[in-house]
Amino acid sequence: MTTTAPAPVPYAEALEEFEPVIGLETHVELGTASKMFCGCDTTFGAEPNTHTCPVCLGLPGALPVVNAQAIESTIRIGLALHCDIASWCRFARKNYFYPDMPKNFQTSQYDEPLCTDGYLDVEVRGETVRIPIERVHLEEDTGKSLHVGGATGRIHGASHSLVDYNRAGIPLVEIVTKPVTGTGAMPAEVAKAYVTELRDVLRGLGVSDVRMEQGSLRCDVNVSLNKPGEEWGTRSETKNVNSLRSVERAVRSEVERQAGRLRAGERIVQETRHFHEDTGMSTSGRSKEEATDYRYFPEPDLVPVAPDAAWVAELKAALPEAPSVRRRKLTNELGLSDLDSQAMVNAGVLDVVLATVDAGAPAAEARNWWLGHLAQAANSRGVEAAELPIAPADVARVVALVADGKLTAGLARQVVDGVLAGEGSPDEVVEARGLAVVSDEGALAEAVDAAIAAQPDTAEKVRGGKLQAVGALVGAVMKATKGQADASVVRRLLLERLGVSE
Repeated sequence: MTTTAPAPVPYAEALEEFEPVIGLETHVELGTASKMFCGCDTTFGAEPNTHTCPVCLGLPGALPVVNAQAIESTIRIGLALHCDIASWCRFARKNYFYPDMPKNFQTSQYDEPLCTDGYLDVEVRGETVRIPIERVHLEEDTGKSLHVGGATGRIHGASHSLVDYNRAGIPLVEIVTKPVTGTGAMPAEVAKAYVTELRDVLRGLGVSDVRMEQGSLRCDVNVSLNKPGEEWGTRSETKNVNSLRSVERAVRSEVERQAGRLRAGERIVQETRHFHEDTGMSTSGRSKEEATDYRYFPEPDLVPVAPDAAWVAELKAALPEAPSVRRRKLTNELGLSDLDSQAMVNAGVLDVVLATVDAGAPAAEARNWWLGHLAQAANSRGVEAAELPIAPADVARVVALVADGKLTAGLARQVVDGVLAGEGSPDEVVEARGLAVVSDEGALAEAVDAAIAAQPDTAEKVRGGKLQAVGALVGAVMKATKGQADASVVRRLLLERLGVSE
């Protein structure tokens, strides 16, 4: 016998009746050259199971050695998040069986993390919201399972599964918030703003490429609801949410789902859930384990980690400027209005606009690209503009090509589309597609003469002094040259042919 799930309650209505409590567990693959406990390469995209060794596969007799760079990167993350840095900590074994964990345990940190008790401030609707950080700890990543057959790509309905252990053992930092309360009508926006700001902090530190589409930044979203004045409700955990947009949608859909069940008098089950990008909804995964289920115990093959206080102080002194501070300074230096700044914050592109300016583009051009053509491209792909596969330096290069007269505005959009399609850098796209502006007068002469011959009435109007009519002839030449003609050269040639001066 099957039962129908209660209908979700609309988001705004749910938040009028219930108080949300959210928590975010963000996993960050560090950009080290080698894995956490061995010397295997960490380069993304290699042939499956080619970056493995006895240590990361957990073969008998293989002993791990801690990656010093990973320890330093984790401490820098903790300092940037205003955490206390442990003077002594150690690793533990988290025991569980799953095919993508070749050792049948994960080397992690349990009751003695490297960084604790921090915070990160984020801006939401003009308000500053402080997100408390419980812990920042270091562990190793798991491998990757590929479920073949079926329609969903998940294990249910698959004919067989494959496992790639290249990722197993890559240094993984987990950043866990404390329960976040008091978000009122904004839990989904706060969650998205937090992950966005955290990603910017990590990128600024240079510890990870934070590419969510490649899994180097992943987020688990915890949500519970309770009636005002009552104890916190039972939480669910939506696993491995892999885009900023999906973080917001995951919170929103879970608020709506839980409100529907609670309103119907049903209870919330503590479980993990899978988020579906196509529907914006989640489905039940498995019951959620407690810490005791993992039988943690100290890792016997690794010595404790005891960071020297003087070294930690040196790392703190060398931290880069916080993204929020840098944004305020740059927006002031560039003379951006509060309205402009807020529009870019709302679109999630302020940092990439500023990075594009840093790469040499005028502020107005950088703003127009990220709020215009690139925003449209992001919307069509269902991602945030800042997550598009184009670097701020690429956008700045396109702007420079237009300024140098080597591209028209239309050609520039084609170049950007080529970069987004993975065809290479802007210069490579220009060469491969043959998009350079044609300004050679000899090459344009034929198209100019053809336009005059095709529109004799328009040509006569220009000869009679109606210079604005030349625009139609310029347009005909641009069409004939597929937008590659230099419009200013075309206009001059047309007027010369017609015996007219400006």
